[in-house]
Amino acid sequence: MKISVIITTYNSENWLRKVLIGYCNQTEKDFEIVIADDGSTEKTAQLITSFQDKFSYPIVHVWQEDNGFQKCKILNKAIVKANSKYLLFTDGDCIPRKDFISKHLKFKEKGYFLSGGYFKLPLNTSKLITDADIQSGNCFNPFWLAKNGVNKNFKLTKLIRFSLFNSFMNWITPTKKTFNGHNTSCYKEDLIAVNGFNEDMQYGGLDREIGERLFNLGILSKQIRYSAICIHLDHERGYFNQEEWNKNLKIREFNIKNKIIKTENGINQYV
Repeated sequence: MKISVIITTYNSENWLRKVLIGYCNQTEKDFEIVIADDGSTEKTAQLITSFQDKFSYPIVHVWQEDNGFQKCKILNKAIVKANSKYLLFTDGDCIPRKDFISKHLKFKEKGYFLSGGYFKLPLNTSKLITDADIQSGNCFNPFWLAKNGVNKNFKLTKLIRFSLFNSFMNWITPTKKTFNGHNTSCYKEDLIAVNGFNEDMQYGGLDREIGERLFNLGILSKQIRYSAICIHLDHERGYFNQEEWNKNLKIREFNIKNKIIKTENGINQYV
């Protein structure tokens, strides 16, 4: 297969269902879905089962017991289980536009990871989106969104589908080319080389941290935030902890200063 799409989730069946419908609607069909499940209940497993016959390859459901926020651990386990050499990382609250996977495949290149973004929706709009809105592409239409609770502002330009405009915006955007857990793709071998995600980290910059170690390895990044689009469904973040956030910042600062490539507590324990 061309690519494995790793989707993180935790007890968010309503949002994950909309996301999986988005992947059913992709123009590119040669991919597998890997669900990185950080301890969800049986409801998530039942939802995944209901989608098993809708893709070219079986959905790989990688589950671990609920022991608090352990995203790095489940991501490392999912990377090991992924069957493709090229991986796309996203979240179970991000609906992909129908060309999402094809754009990642178009821009992939050895020695690079691709840095994508998202368009964040308010909660009311997130709830309004139906299966038909995803299948028709309405939920990616700036005019439809403006009629359904989204403020009209410059950020809506992310949703314009015009390759020359997208390329120009990718070039001029001041946003850094970081590793974003909701929209990044890279080669599996590069992640193995840096020993995967740092399991000493919980919520707060864990994706940026692995990207910074990839930079230390010599991997570069391409900006595709205007080319490969997903919309982010709103939800509460009850797992935020300022103390953990500060600890993660110190880890990142140390890695950058000392040009750290491999984390000690990483993927090697599952390989």
